[in-house]
Amino acid sequence: MRLRSCLSRWRSWAWLMLCGVLAVAAARQLTQPLWGDSVIAMSIGGTYEYMRDHSTAPLAIWGHVGRPVWGGASRTDARLRFVDPQYGFETPPARFFTFTFKGNLVGNIRMSPQIEPLLIDDALKVVLELQAQWCAKGWRPLGTPLHPTIADTPEWRAYLRPGIRTGTTYWKAGDQYEVMLFIGRFADSRHPDQERYLITLELTKPWRFEGMEDVDEVPHPFPPPQPQKGAIPCQPLPS
Repeated sequence: MRLRSCLSRWRSWAWLMLCGVLAVAAARQLTQPLWGDSVIAMSIGGTYEYMRDHSTAPLAIWGHVGRPVWGGASRTDARLRFVDPQYGFETPPARFFTFTFKGNLVGNIRMSPQIEPLLIDDALKVVLELQAQWCAKGWRPLGTPLHPTIADTPEWRAYLRPGIRTGTTYWKAGDQYEVMLFIGRFADSRHPDQERYLITLELTKPWRFEGMEDVDEVPHPFPPPQPQKGAIPCQPLPS
């Protein structure tokens, strides 16, 4: 009798857990707009009100709106639509997408423009498409020896494959914005036998000053591949 009672309670808890999992999955699907991908429209220095009124993704806010420092995240997979008449660009959908505010203005955007860790072909495609957008919109790669633009070459693939080296590149939009792009090997427990990669973007106001580039001249134990002589610094958008 006691065993039957325990089994009955266990089944009840199992059903409750299953219903909870299904409810979370359903809620995530329902938060995806029926008209397409979710988008968060914002820019560094832009207002919270603009982001709220022009975004289709549901937002999760931490802290209190208008406080000295507060922030939030997307509650669903969403693209970043970086809004600027000259330097604007758009990313692929991102699962990790956070932002912070200083007062009422966007101070920092940090995201990973992918839904899951990607195979090297797909990861490099995302990186090259972003670099091509920035180039077309007037962003300038800082192109220092330790932080060159990233390319889909055998040298870059071999550089990233061991998992102990990462690619980091900095781009600047006049004196308004700066973006850091980072790509590195990622151990994905769902695909333990595959080489998967994670991309991270961080956008802020410019913070690297000219003299700082001299620091990059210090010898590095694993120097990244350098652009070939005569190569144009910005490649055209992929077809």
